[in-house]
Amino acid sequence: LTPDTLDDPDRVLSLSSLPSDVHWAQFYAIFIPDQHRGQAAIDYYETNRDNFNRQMEKFHDRISPCRSASDMHAAWEAGKTAAFLTIEGGAALAGDITRVKKLADDGVRCMTLTWNGENELGSGHTTTHGMTDFGRQAVHEMEDRGILVDVSHLNDTGYADLFETARRPFVATHSNARAICSHKRNLTDDMIREMVRRNCLIGLNYYTGFITNDENYDDPENFYRHIEHFFELGAYENLALGSDFDGAHLPTYLNSPAKSAALYEYFLEKGMSKELAEGIMFRNAEEFFRKNL
Repeated sequence: LTPDTLDDPDRVLSLSSLPSDVHWAQFYAIFIPDQHRGQAAIDYYETNRDNFNRQMEKFHDRISPCRSASDMHAAWEAGKTAAFLTIEGGAALAGDITRVKKLADDGVRCMTLTWNGENELGSGHTTTHGMTDFGRQAVHEMEDRGILVDVSHLNDTGYADLFETARRPFVATHSNARAICSHKRNLTDDMIREMVRRNCLIGLNYYTGFITNDENYDDPENFYRHIEHFFELGAYENLALGSDFDGAHLPTYLNSPAKSAALYEYFLEKGMSKELAEGIMFRNAEEFFRKNL
């Protein structure tokens, strides 16, 4: 039996746990594990795509599949959660450029180029190899087909290659600031500045290991330090809530959708302006989708 992952009480992000008074838009990522390559990666993607579509039908009274900002607003108007189908791991292309169109036709609206390992497009932090020629080709094809390029997980060499390749604004769906927490998964100041210059979107990551290098991850101050650093680099209109719900160990103050929504009040308590707080909570991502989806 295929599990109902969208409303599983054992998961952080279940439909029943979403606060009823909040408009919610979510990237639902099909994560392709690094051991899957070629046909195995295609099969894994298609199984999960079919399960996503099945659940969109089953829970249609509470959630709507979306491909654009206007779809998202229509879902909210109907009192539903807005669901964007995304992929974590470019292995889903299996090295075949014609698959980009197939994914776009399936409704995929964003794809992380790599996970931690190396695939046909490039590599995560397990190697220092840059992007391949196929990877560069795939980026242009994704831009042409309306699939957002997601650079979270891409290694530093790959980032440098992507900056030379990308023609449109891209996203880092779940990445923090390396100056605050030194893990290689986080963004350097140069990357952040370049992403600000290109009007990119950066989703804050809730994983404890990317928030702080020490054990004190249950203090929200540590999360806030990333935001302050992003602001220092000019990223006022570039931040969104990236989470990584159900993909990572979360601090107690971010381990539910309701607590994530409560960040708004926390931001205001910290003295952040209403405008900046609303930007992070929804407006920056909303604007980005309007322009780029």
